[in-house]
Amino acid sequence: MKSLTVFGTSSDAGKTTVVMALCRILADRGLSVAPFKAQNVSNNSAVTVENREIARAQCLQAEAARVLPSYLFNPVLLKSHGQGLVQVIVNGLVATHQGVADYYANIDALKLEVRRAFACLQKQYDVVIAEGAGSPVELNLLQQDLANTFIASHFDTANILVADIERGGVFASIYGTLELLAPQLRDNLIGVVVNKFRGDRRFFYEGEKIIAQRFGVPVLGVLPYMPLNFDLEDSQSLNHYQQRLGAIKIRIAVIAYPGLSNYNDLDVFMADEEVYVEMVNYYRPLDSFDMVVLPGSKTVLRDLQWLKTQGLYQEILTLQKPIFGLCGGYQMLCRELHDPDALEHDVASYASGLGLIDDDVVYQQPKILARGSYELFSYSALSGYEIHCGRLNRYPLFYQAGAIAGTHVHGVFDNDEFRNDYLRAINPQYQGYCYTVYREQAIQAFADSVRQELDIEGILTALSQ
Repeated sequence: MKSLTVFGTSSDAGKTTVVMALCRILADRGLSVAPFKAQNVSNNSAVTVENREIARAQCLQAEAARVLPSYLFNPVLLKSHGQGLVQVIVNGLVATHQGVADYYANIDALKLEVRRAFACLQKQYDVVIAEGAGSPVELNLLQQDLANTFIASHFDTANILVADIERGGVFASIYGTLELLAPQLRDNLIGVVVNKFRGDRRFFYEGEKIIAQRFGVPVLGVLPYMPLNFDLEDSQSLNHYQQRLGAIKIRIAVIAYPGLSNYNDLDVFMADEEVYVEMVNYYRPLDSFDMVVLPGSKTVLRDLQWLKTQGLYQEILTLQKPIFGLCGGYQMLCRELHDPDALEHDVASYASGLGLIDDDVVYQQPKILARGSYELFSYSALSGYEIHCGRLNRYPLFYQAGAIAGTHVHGVFDNDEFRNDYLRAINPQYQGYCYTVYREQAIQAFADSVRQELDIEGILTALSQ
């Protein structure tokens, strides 16, 4: 079958979730499906079966496709490094730190790696579904493009265009994108998907006719606004979190410093009807919360300075409540942090930590990339993954003493037994739930909703030609 590229008229149009839904829909049809994003820009990452690093969004899409995540799904990942620099991860491993100009100067070498990854997936799977990035008609960047026109043109994929009706101007965004698309990409366009529609569906029947008749492209479906409360693509998407609040038993403050990363660790709390989560990005007293979480950070030392400037550093030090650090947040709990080779920051750096853990952090190569089952706290087998250069001497993996706890392992709270025990120690009335079941049901329900509104037969016919 032909491969498929899902374009968007803009960032946050819904490409990631449309690809996720298509992965599950086609997998339910008995097809082997691989997601693909040539280049992603995100500090949200996870570890693959090869112990490589890719964007978290592609791991979600792999989960929907019922396949294990591979570095082939996201051959180029860019992480913000501060001061105009990005950490360039190629085939799941850190390659270099570069400015934008140097990155684009090396784009031909990256295109070679992208082609290799996509071609390899085409041999292994029935269908490869590539997700675009932003808009496919950023005319000033077309020669440097990896995630949109490059893949779709080189592999002659069938294409779908996703338009976000929620932000307004949907007709102009569709028309403008169609007019600016290269002829090959326009000829291979199957149709348009109108996404994030709210209200009475009947009011857009005329809109579908306008797109089909005046723009000359069929509407494959109009998808209702459906928030998905996990593995959000970027910080913009954090605005779409909708907590499932019921009888609240636990109130959690999440310290949302500027370099916040791997916020998928928060998904399990956001989906918990008994837990209220508040993102704290400025000074405020924290004693009204039952627990404070210091999440992951891509720029730990810089975010520590932010804590001090905001006054949250001293607030945390004097807090008589449970405090839990995850990866970068775990490192902040230590005495001193040293980055002598500027591995995680733009210059060689040092910072004093909160000093709540009697250990120091030193950043050094190689980056630790691992996933599997861990012996943590008093549990013999907790699933999760590690992505960090920072190393602790006395407590390399986890720490717990009194109200202070933390770990380098992402996803630790996804383990029901550990999470339920930890939160019940804070409030014995906490009941808990099964996150794995919730997550699978949410993915399937989302895909089923898309299936009802989308012309799946038309898409399959186009891919079979």
